[in-house]
Amino acid sequence: MHTSNVISAFRPSAHQIQRAGLGYSRPLENEELARIAPAIFAPDAHASRSDRYAYIPTLDLINGMRSEGFMPVKVTQAGCRTEDKKGYGKHLIRFRRHDQLEANEAREVIIVNSHDGSSGFHLMAGMFRLVCSNGLIVGQSDNEIRIRHSGDAVGQVIEGACRIVEDFDQVSAAIDGMKSINLSKEHQLAFGNAALALRFDDAENSGIKPAQIIRPRRIEDEKTDLWTTFNAVQENIIRGGLRGFKVDANNRHTRTKTREVKGIDQSVALNRGLWVLAEEMRKLAA
Repeated sequence: MHTSNVISAFRPSAHQIQRAGLGYSRPLENEELARIAPAIFAPDAHASRSDRYAYIPTLDLINGMRSEGFMPVKVTQAGCRTEDKKGYGKHLIRFRRHDQLEANEAREVIIVNSHDGSSGFHLMAGMFRLVCSNGLIVGQSDNEIRIRHSGDAVGQVIEGACRIVEDFDQVSAAIDGMKSINLSKEHQLAFGNAALALRFDDAENSGIKPAQIIRPRRIEDEKTDLWTTFNAVQENIIRGGLRGFKVDANNRHTRTKTREVKGIDQSVALNRGLWVLAEEMRKLAA
């Protein structure tokens, strides 16, 4: 199939897309967590929260997860434009069981929380790929779990984490399916083109080409299967650093370099969208 035809055929709908630091191989200590994401240790809820808002310390959640064998291995905190909310903002924690700490493809439970009302507890399945230190978000958004700040939220979160672990067989089956499919160059470029549309509002004038998005950063990823292509694309999209030329408002060619995606919301949305693209490509290329 010609490249343009593949690209035309591979256009998942907006609805499909919408549904869609340290260590990282060892548990993080509280001192490390506090240094990277001080909001974890917020002493109370932000002053903007009403009396109906139940303050559930993230540290209580972390300790509860630890007691069930889930170790925090990576944490990030969103930037905050309001000075008084800096110690209360949205933060993301990736947990891994002890037997997964050194795995080549480690299963993870991802939890997002905040103490300023910007997020309740949000649980997702994750995968860490050792060869490139990629932290992915995997599985359909239907498998996500959201819990409000009320009642026994910590107990509900731990139950949710266990449910995500139980559902990992479905994710693993999907990944195995991706590994079994070798993509033609046309299909790889179509995937890269769709990924660019996820990352940039004006992908055609982003200055970045689909061939750059699918290009692996290491010898181990010089493969054509869908799973490896997906990982290469995810790494290029999230980590940035790709260079190109774009046309500015005065019709002049200017140099451009893609930025690393650091925001929690944008990272989650892009990872979700990329997983949907990979699932759709699996159907198209099978």
